[in-house]
Amino acid sequence: MRILVVGAGATGGYFGAQLQQAGRDVTFLVRPKRADVLRERGLRITGLGAETVLTPRLLTAAEIDGHYDVVLVSVKATALPAALDDVVAAVGPRTTVVPFLNGLAHMDTLNDRFTSDAVLGGVVRVLTTLDAEGDIVRLGTLAEIVIGEQQGGTSQRVEQIAEALAGAGFEFSVSSDIRRAMWHKWVFISTLGALNTLVRGSVGNAAAVPGGEELGRQIATEAAAVAAAAGYPVPKQALDNVRAFVTRRGSVDTASLYRDLIARQPTEAEQIFGDLTARARALGVSTPLLDATTVALRVHEQSLTRG
Repeated sequence: MRILVVGAGATGGYFGAQLQQAGRDVTFLVRPKRADVLRERGLRITGLGAETVLTPRLLTAAEIDGHYDVVLVSVKATALPAALDDVVAAVGPRTTVVPFLNGLAHMDTLNDRFTSDAVLGGVVRVLTTLDAEGDIVRLGTLAEIVIGEQQGGTSQRVEQIAEALAGAGFEFSVSSDIRRAMWHKWVFISTLGALNTLVRGSVGNAAAVPGGEELGRQIATEAAAVAAAAGYPVPKQALDNVRAFVTRRGSVDTASLYRDLIARQPTEAEQIFGDLTARARALGVSTPLLDATTVALRVHEQSLTRG
């Protein structure tokens, strides 16, 4: 099975490297500048006391060499329109597109571009970032992929893709209700990202001051209320786990959105928070903390356009 990974950043680069090491047929579709870095330095993964250096098979949009069986879309939502223009030549009538983006708005974009029959739902959880040299740095051991048919249930193609992706050094599973899994991840990342943004610090920074732990719990409650109103309630144990994660004393955890914020880079403000709060309003759910986060991030985005 020919696998094309769109993007070789902190997420796509990590999972693609794991698949390559497991002997899978993996090619990375990257922009020319990223290709130059990877050809010079290799695809490097550091952190947690280990270093891996691979020589990846790379393509730019102009070099696409035919259709692929599976296309894993692992760019940030802000880069999705350009990525879809780049990858279109690799998507044929039998190609399956699996997105690993945050939120849900990208599903409509992908369905419109490639049809809903060609697109699966997907969830990834991984603690990685890119350093100044373009190397992937692992910040924790978490690494997981979940895929599933948009309409639910199982299918032969999902089982075939599962054979290609499983057993490659990360947790992998198939969900019979991938929309629910995507909503539940949305609750987690919006809770963590909102906490980091509002306190301008890590989970541990928030937990160390009076009111910080309660803030994390309140944000989780708001996000879960939106999911429940949309028809995807978070089970009590899962919600308790989110609350525990964002109230851990001494934790240095931050969301990738927050790391982009403090680096004065564009963030997925609209995809994670703008869309979520818009759905909350449509569903009649009050989300004052998520609304405040959305406004703060929009001010950040506007400041970038002014230079």
